[in-house]
Amino acid sequence: MSSRSWFYASEGQQLGPYAEVQLREFIARGSVRADTLVWTEGMAGWQKAGEIPGLMSGASGPPVIPQAGGPPVIAGSHGGGSLSLDFGIWEFTWRSLVFLAGVIFVIPTPWVIVWYANWLVSRVYVPGRPNLSFTGSALTVAAWFFGAIVLAVCIALTGVDWLNNLMGLVQIVLYWLFLVWFVANLASNGQPLGLSFSGSFWAYFGWTLLTVVSLITIIGWAWVFAAQMRWVCRNIQGTRRQVVFKGTGLEYLWRMIVTAIASAFIIPIPWVFRWMVRWQLSQTELVEPGTLANA
Repeated sequence: MSSRSWFYASEGQQLGPYAEVQLREFIARGSVRADTLVWTEGMAGWQKAGEIPGLMSGASGPPVIPQAGGPPVIAGSHGGGSLSLDFGIWEFTWRSLVFLAGVIFVIPTPWVIVWYANWLVSRVYVPGRPNLSFTGSALTVAAWFFGAIVLAVCIALTGVDWLNNLMGLVQIVLYWLFLVWFVANLASNGQPLGLSFSGSFWAYFGWTLLTVVSLITIIGWAWVFAAQMRWVCRNIQGTRRQVVFKGTGLEYLWRMIVTAIASAFIIPIPWVFRWMVRWQLSQTELVEPGTLANA
């Protein structure tokens, strides 16, 4: 372990890589605590430093001498593991309020969407993909967004009622375009990951209709949403590791019930949002091709 390079999360930022001797110095100084998320190549996912055998207990002893030429964590390595998320509650709160204000005023919407996406993506940690970032341009969103507004105004001016149904289809098209665009603009260490989303619009349209129909059953939407997440992950192309989602409908259901109840009290919203997103990312894993077939 002493020859490995480590990353750790601090105040929503991913720091590293550091040699283990440096990490132990950070532990000794208190910069890295037992509840700090850390990761090194070969780990299944981000873990708290206190959960890793020998890491915290050995911090106060003699420093470990790193081996020369130890392997750093390289973007695109073949290690797998779950995604994770870390951000401060107050940081999330003020950014979310700015985002909502931008949407309310309509015109800033494309810019606050990209600004918010930039921040949220940078707080996601992916094994073997350091310093995740988002490179999408607000002008792309602006063209879609304002184009849809112009279309809505034109339909309203015609006075033809049935044309209003067209706007529902336009919204679905925009959501699908956003998903394709979002995946294509993910980067690591400032370099595009070269990912793409291969799911067709009509498949996405079908999932949307199925979600609407499932609402009749009151709880069926949770299973549909979990299945749709698996479909989305299967259609992310351009990575040597398969992206899989392992969450179930039942897990979605009870978590969303807890989230809805807690959100009714307003104040807990940031905490339950982080709890929900962390769980969802923890169910999203990178696995070696063929691993699932051999399981």
